[in-house]
Amino acid sequence: MDPRDVCGGEEALPVPVCGAWTQLSAFQYSAEQVAGPGAELDPNEVTIQGCECQGKQCLPGECACLPHGQNYLDHRLHSAQKPILECNVLCHCRETCVNRETQQGLQFQLQVCEVPGKGWGLFTQENIPSGRFVCQYAGEVLGPEEVHRRIQEQDPQANNYIIAVREHLHSGRILETFVDPTFVGNIGRFLNHSCQPNLVMVLVRTHSMVPRLALFAARDIQAGEELCYDYSGKAFNCIPSNELHSGHSQDKERERSQRKKCLCSTDPCCGYLPFDATLYEAAA
Repeated sequence: MDPRDVCGGEEALPVPVCGAWTQLSAFQYSAEQVAGPGAELDPNEVTIQGCECQGKQCLPGECACLPHGQNYLDHRLHSAQKPILECNVLCHCRETCVNRETQQGLQFQLQVCEVPGKGWGLFTQENIPSGRFVCQYAGEVLGPEEVHRRIQEQDPQANNYIIAVREHLHSGRILETFVDPTFVGNIGRFLNHSCQPNLVMVLVRTHSMVPRLALFAARDIQAGEELCYDYSGKAFNCIPSNELHSGHSQDKERERSQRKKCLCSTDPCCGYLPFDATLYEAAA
């Protein structure tokens, strides 16, 4: 691993390592999602039909990729509360189309640094305006059985990189996407949790029904700040109080024994990292 660029040249910009880089756990860098064991869909297979737009940019009401209105204004996310579909490789619009924001790669100078008590973290070396795309959370897309197997074999004290995303459709169906950057992943694996984060995760679809887990600046971020997001996905989302613990174990004693302390040190800190006990229960 080159301390001058943890990405190994796979990103648009290098991401240097600040600290004892030889202690970083080895992993294969991938800027995009890859199909892992049990994945029903290949995230790199083009399955979404492109638009027929011929102009300089795609416009709402005319572009099939903008069914919910404009996604970005001046490179900034317009709303984190609506589904986002970007133009893809099958679209007739230009590669400079404004509706391809998450496909441009890294646009800000970032670095991986040691964080006392936390291990490693991702920091920005320059100001990032609110709404700008920062990076993806990319890794292996797994099937549920493989997720359960990996969690079962995992050291309870080790970092758990697996993220489970559940989309509730109007039909009542739930779409689940499991991403694990432990062995194959990108710089998103270095992002720590915060109960008062400066990033928000948004699902963005481009050429596949497998969503990109895209992270945008939730506010203006100053140079030198650590970049963090809420692992639970509750921050910046309106979730009724009776749904906050949906899908979690009813065995609170067991849940507390498995949860890890949160070290974000923010005023609204919950005390513990988000925990989805259903994954552990299914593995038992």
